[in-house]
Amino acid sequence: MELKRNFEADKLGEAELEFLKNFTKKCRGDILKMTTVAASGHPGGSMSSIDIYAVLYGFCNIDPKNPFKPERDRIVVSHGHTSPGVYSALGNYGFFDVEDAIISFRTAGYPFEGHIEKTIPGVEWDTGNLGQGLSAACGFALSSRLHKYNNRIYCVMGDGEQAKGQIGEARRFAVKYKLNNLTVIVDKNGLQIGGKTIDVMPDNIEDNFKADGFHVITINGHDFNEIYGAIKQAHSISFPIAIIAHTVMGKGVSFMENQAKFHGATLNVEDCRKALAEIGEKDDLDEIINKKKTGFNIKPLSKRNNNFLILKDDGKKIIYTREKNTDNRSAFGNALVDIANIFKEKNGGQNNIIPCAVFDCDLEGSVKTGAFRKAFPDNFFESGIEEHNTAVISGALSTENILTFFADFGVFGVDETYNQQRLNDINHTNLKVVCTHCGIDVGEDGKTHQCIDYFGLLNSTFGFKVILPADPNQTDRATRYIASHEGNFGVIMGRSIIPVILDENAQPFFGENYDFKYGKMDIIRDGKDVTVISTGNMLPHALKGCEMLKKDGINAMLLNVSCPSDIDANDLKLAAKTGFIVTIEDHNVKTGVGTAIGSLLAENGISVKFRKMGAKFYSSSGKPEDLYKLAGLSPEDLYNFVKKEL
Repeated sequence: MELKRNFEADKLGEAELEFLKNFTKKCRGDILKMTTVAASGHPGGSMSSIDIYAVLYGFCNIDPKNPFKPERDRIVVSHGHTSPGVYSALGNYGFFDVEDAIISFRTAGYPFEGHIEKTIPGVEWDTGNLGQGLSAACGFALSSRLHKYNNRIYCVMGDGEQAKGQIGEARRFAVKYKLNNLTVIVDKNGLQIGGKTIDVMPDNIEDNFKADGFHVITINGHDFNEIYGAIKQAHSISFPIAIIAHTVMGKGVSFMENQAKFHGATLNVEDCRKALAEIGEKDDLDEIINKKKTGFNIKPLSKRNNNFLILKDDGKKIIYTREKNTDNRSAFGNALVDIANIFKEKNGGQNNIIPCAVFDCDLEGSVKTGAFRKAFPDNFFESGIEEHNTAVISGALSTENILTFFADFGVFGVDETYNQQRLNDINHTNLKVVCTHCGIDVGEDGKTHQCIDYFGLLNSTFGFKVILPADPNQTDRATRYIASHEGNFGVIMGRSIIPVILDENAQPFFGENYDFKYGKMDIIRDGKDVTVISTGNMLPHALKGCEMLKKDGINAMLLNVSCPSDIDANDLKLAAKTGFIVTIEDHNVKTGVGTAIGSLLAENGISVKFRKMGAKFYSSSGKPEDLYKLAGLSPEDLYNFVKKEL
């Protein structure tokens, strides 16, 4: 049956109701088969949500023949463990062969994973880490606004995850920015792994949505007329909408209904046969099990291409000199406005329309995004102290052909939001994370704000590339680089004013003729007796230490590593020619750049004496220079360390 998309009809007719009844019966059978054959999965919630999925995927503005059209509706499923329900609905609507999902569900090497993945056509965001779907939906809603799409964004959620604080953050963001094309549907079956949600953690779901400014509609989540009618009604209300759908865990099979154990427990083959008979679905379990045992191939899925926006590098740059030293964060802010103005000029300068977005968490003055906000207020999003939510919103938006920056302090933008950044990495986003106030350099704010572990965290992902600019000039080049290259980047800097690094002719080293090459070390000073490798804001201190060594007749080679995620092995071979390498950095010495370099030396069979200098404890409050002395990372400490080891 050809359904009318975009909820065009005022209500469901008898033919649609009959179709949905048969459709969901088939889907429930597929859910049972899928999870039983895999002996793994979450059938209970899938069966309580399937009636919602049937209506959404059946009547939204999406097309199985063209599943990635830019102006499509977006359906984000936050409780990603209901993947059997999602796969059965999408498969039976023709997005792929549903039998492929049934046979290969949760099987190594196949795409139908235990929690939904956007490699599957129709799935918009990899979820499973509960509480993050609404944030992603907010990101897609912002994309609609910036692209001026007339589409709808839906977020289906579980009731247990409503206890997560990030959902409250997302609710408030949605209301503040009037994301009126956003509809949330909560599957309220009242059960979760530990039993009744009211016992595990009471949560006034309806009241919380209302308190934050959502318009709330309550329905029977198994009544197709009520589901369709509530969604249709939501389209005519100029507020973000929350539909609270009362459902039954394990709906459709008498011995599964309202049983919390079926949240994550599957039926055995014998019980699955009983369940299939009860709902009136074909029992072909033996055939499916045999196919899985004897080997099978699934049909190719529609391929999703990256929808990333990058800026073509026009070679423009800002040159900083010693006449007026500044901090790296100010250089970032200046470059950010420059990049936006380039987009504006390409658009003919009309109405300040640019395909960029900048997110801030109440730190505009510190992370230096104020000039961008003043020039492009419609592209600046102040999230308040909602780092978890902001990390996911910005990540989702970055996949939608919008150049997206998230600026924050390191302890918030990386440490606090590591789980969210990891999920961004899994979702292959195009996010530019710029973190200031990192390292012991933060000084007086003390150990809670001195982020010394960001490199170890981001380097444990597979996609984030870390860049540590050494002065304002290199910060300018690094900011332009990440704007002109795909993928997730973390540009990390301290707080202090940093002197412009000069070459041996007293000219800016990262000046007019400097070409930023990702992964390459910079030879700040050549030498033959020892190699000092410095990172980021430690370079001025390392330079002073090397100058002290030179006065004693020790000629040190000084290298700056700005791209520690992908260090060039040839640069390490050059460094090893002196026979002795010392790394010095404003990071936890256990997980910092020195550790990465040590591993690479061993992996590449480079034999050289190697030592590391870095933070060995959480520091205290004080002037950065004093704290570096306390940590053993001052120029004098480098001088003494090298003298002792030579």
